[in-house]
Amino acid sequence: MPDRPLRDQVAVVAGATRGAGRGIARMLGEAGATVYCTGRSVRGHPATPGRPETLEETAEMVTAEGGRGIAVRTDHTVESKVEQLFARVRAEAGRLDVLVNDIWGGDALTEWGKSFWELSVEQGQRLLERAVHTHIITSRHGAPLMVKRNAGLIVEVTDGDTPGYRGNLFYDLAKNAVVRLAYAMASDLHAHGVTALAITPGFLRSEAVLDHFGVTEANWRDAIEKDEYFTESETPCYVGRAIAALAADPDVGTKSGGLFSSWALAKEYGFTDVDGRRPDWGTFFLRKVREILERDAVPGAMDQPNELDLFVVRSRLYQAELDPSAAAEAERLRAWLARHE
Repeated sequence: MPDRPLRDQVAVVAGATRGAGRGIARMLGEAGATVYCTGRSVRGHPATPGRPETLEETAEMVTAEGGRGIAVRTDHTVESKVEQLFARVRAEAGRLDVLVNDIWGGDALTEWGKSFWELSVEQGQRLLERAVHTHIITSRHGAPLMVKRNAGLIVEVTDGDTPGYRGNLFYDLAKNAVVRLAYAMASDLHAHGVTALAITPGFLRSEAVLDHFGVTEANWRDAIEKDEYFTESETPCYVGRAIAALAADPDVGTKSGGLFSSWALAKEYGFTDVDGRRPDWGTFFLRKVREILERDAVPGAMDQPNELDLFVVRSRLYQAELDPSAAAEAERLRAWLARHE
């Protein structure tokens, strides 16, 4: 990637306080962009219980990377606040080149381990308002700045690069909905030269994940003993570099409407994570599934799979059963689960 390829571009990263949003904002800054970092947590007024990160910190990181970071407190569930955000962008910058929708806010609302008929409808409704409705509002008021110039990129951040079930009904609806949003927006935007697409990171070493494992970015490998899948984890900057590469690609329009992953785009564009690695979560995950199935084929190698093995095989089945080319694999996975669940 040429030095500062986004030097003259303006971006809005909605949901930039922490996690993938912070990494994306930082790497757009690394590429030279002016980045409006939005969300609800500002100094003195945290919006997420137990999390210390603030928008001001993210904006400072963007500037330190070589761009220009601007923190704007915005509640994206309130349409008037979103209108004010883009009015400010229009007044100050006069343009918008990249819009990233990474608003989530659903961790505390996701009831893992429950069947859909056991879930709180009220909590699910709030999750969808935060994780989907906000994206619609934000794109609704950001897109006109791009349509006016017949240029721009809208990115929807999701979880997973397949349409397979994600283990919880409301979580699944949210993560699949934003993929569909990208596809639908791409259709409407095609005549105006604006690209919309969706992207997923892999196993993300967010601030919360590092805290969960009791490690820092400096010693994250210590957590591999607790979870072998952590071996192929990535920093939030990896998906950030993916989006920066997309924004700098003059042919990005050929990807409009599609769903992409950090690891596949790293191969295509040649970037690495900030630690110099090039994690490939997709290949790693499929290899682990094969290893589980192969152990089962060896007498005495697997008396009873652990919960993680069950989760991994079940997750792969959710992916494979919606892929006509993976019909044989899906049958093998179903047979394995029938023996062990």
